[in-house]
Amino acid sequence: MSADQLPSRPDNRVIELEIEGMTCASCVNRVEKKLGKLDGVQASVNLPLESAHVTVPAGITDQQITDQVASAGYKATIRRPEHAEHVAGGVAHGGHEDHMAHGGTAQALRPRVIAAALLTVPVFLISMLPAFQFPKWGWVAAALAFPVVTWAAWPFHRAAAINARHLASTMDTLVSLGVIAAYAFSAGQLLADPRLTEHPGMEGMSGSGGLYFEVAAVVTTFLLLGRFLEANAKAKAGDALKALLNLGAKDATVLANGSEVKIPADQLAVDDVIVVRPGEKIATDGVVIDGSSAVDASLVTGEAVPVEVGPGSPVTGATINTSGRLLVRATRVGAETTLAQMGRLVAQAQTGKAPIARLADRISAVFVPVVLAIAVLTFAVWLLLAGPDITGPELRASFTAAVAVLVIACPCALGLATPVGLLTGTGRGAQLGILIRGPQVLEDTRTADTILLDKTGTVTSGHLAVDSTVAFEPFSEADVLRLAGAVEAASEHPIAHAIAAAARAAVPAAAVSDGGQLPAVVGFRSAPGGGVAGTVEERPVVAGRTGWLQENGVSPDPAMLGALGAAEDSGATAIWVAVDGEPAGIISLRDTIKPGSAAAISRLRRLGLRPILLTGDNGAVAAHVAAAVGIAAEDVFAGVLPEGKVDAVRRLQAGGATVAMAGDGVNDAPALAQADLGIAMGSGTDVAIEAADLTVMGNDLGQVATAIELSRRTLATIKTNLFWAFFYNAVGIPVAALGLLNPMIAGLAMAASSVLVVANSLRLRGFGR
Repeated sequence: MSADQLPSRPDNRVIELEIEGMTCASCVNRVEKKLGKLDGVQASVNLPLESAHVTVPAGITDQQITDQVASAGYKATIRRPEHAEHVAGGVAHGGHEDHMAHGGTAQALRPRVIAAALLTVPVFLISMLPAFQFPKWGWVAAALAFPVVTWAAWPFHRAAAINARHLASTMDTLVSLGVIAAYAFSAGQLLADPRLTEHPGMEGMSGSGGLYFEVAAVVTTFLLLGRFLEANAKAKAGDALKALLNLGAKDATVLANGSEVKIPADQLAVDDVIVVRPGEKIATDGVVIDGSSAVDASLVTGEAVPVEVGPGSPVTGATINTSGRLLVRATRVGAETTLAQMGRLVAQAQTGKAPIARLADRISAVFVPVVLAIAVLTFAVWLLLAGPDITGPELRASFTAAVAVLVIACPCALGLATPVGLLTGTGRGAQLGILIRGPQVLEDTRTADTILLDKTGTVTSGHLAVDSTVAFEPFSEADVLRLAGAVEAASEHPIAHAIAAAARAAVPAAAVSDGGQLPAVVGFRSAPGGGVAGTVEERPVVAGRTGWLQENGVSPDPAMLGALGAAEDSGATAIWVAVDGEPAGIISLRDTIKPGSAAAISRLRRLGLRPILLTGDNGAVAAHVAAAVGIAAEDVFAGVLPEGKVDAVRRLQAGGATVAMAGDGVNDAPALAQADLGIAMGSGTDVAIEAADLTVMGNDLGQVATAIELSRRTLATIKTNLFWAFFYNAVGIPVAALGLLNPMIAGLAMAASSVLVVANSLRLRGFGR
């Protein structure tokens, strides 16, 4: 696990900020630096979410935090925790929608884009095509372009002015300077010679530097269009988290004093009894106290097969009751529900900063000042090369190159490359029931080469089932199972439950009057770790270990003991059954292997991971499971105690392996924390999930492979984004400085660069479809 996942100091607190006005990576860098100047404050700022995750020591107030952001030129508000308290009711996503709304939603930008486009088309036609020109066309072009470079471009000018007041510069500074320079230069030329465009074609033949009204208008329109498309795309990137938080039921039917009352889901309290009818969503996490049904958990876990539930079964909020009526006692409500915790984990992951983004941050810190310097240098060098007698075309070429440098430079693509990829990848993961704790996890999934799989609950179901029954003369297998099931039905032990369930399933419904129920047991007694005994149909029945049989005066012969040894050597748990004081048979039970485990392990191998089975069971049991799922015998660690799991991880790490660990129990938590990549199965305990880097909400091992594939795909997308952002600027700026790029094309390229980065990230929305 990475250092930023370690528990914070007890006197620290974490707050979430919503920040208005950020437009590029330079903004992010400046806000982080400003907050970092407060002693003990650590901040991670997210550009597409326009939010910040801030760790604050006890001596710093919320007001100091917001004032510090304001001193950088931005408006910050504290997101209050009550937002999370209503996730169960599906209303907690408002803050997330606000993130996308600050500083230029598609809705706010649309009228500016439309107006700019309508005015820019005639300006472009008049300026570029002589056939559309008429006497004094320059003045018409100036008049049409004026609203474009003032009102339509106002978001750029406003942000540039705010930054200038704080002696700072961002992408908006470059755009604003480029547009104003083009328009002001052109207006100056026109005012100096009012008759410059008195006749069509005169402007090109004059000795002036020419007019750039079309450049100012076209650049503004392209950049507004780019920001409009970007805002739309960013909203789509955040749709997954909004959809996740919207899964919760809006209201719940509570049973109170014998009557049903419908209340908003966010008013539920622990121990409330909720009535859930077929087709309804379960309003919050709880335990079934009455009724049986199949629950569709696919929206939360990503698993399509409904889960059978009955009295005592835990259920998760936002899952759908498909058949029978259920009474559910609420165990967790509000911010403590599984859905709320999923939303929190996804949001925290999206606000994190991947190590791969650090280089982009360092570059963005100096990007705009360097570009401004390059633009000034470009203009000066072009003039110097023109010689002492500078002509109009030479002035025009110098100006064109300088404006192109200003307009093509795009720190925005650098700022969006990592967070938008992370936003989309983690959002898609949430839809598939996969929670990625933070951006460092992406890098860990790429480097992991070994995966430790805890057997029980990960590779196997963790539930024993009867595998076979051996009967000794004169008893039949059916008699052995039926009589053992009858006596075991009175016990609470997991082995007893498995035998009783198998016996019930084997009893034909027509055979008994009560529809397949087992015979009653009288005089029931049990011994912990030994077995059970009782009288069934007036016959004494004993079931349990060898010692228990001997305590009850039953002595198996050597042949019978051989049959028991053979069963245990095959990896089964073997239970004696004695009837009327004589050994009647042996029932073998096994921990059932999950249906998709073998295929999942094959996928893990294809991902370059070496699967190793880790279990506290004996070697025979472990070898049987390993052979069934395709794990080599030398890759089985059997008889490992909970503390030994941590040692196993450390031994592999000491041997040079980068270790991933998948587990689900409390005893797996230390090993999950020790591993380079901890993966918790969501059917497991909260302790295991808290210790893990990746969580799969289902209990299918195939989801572990899917989680690693998604994480690697997200990392690859981020790297592609960063490559494009670096390549674009590294090539675009020199080409513009050499005068090989028209400023209008530069503006289009700049707008396209950000849109391309976001569009590339949005491809992750199709992962796994």
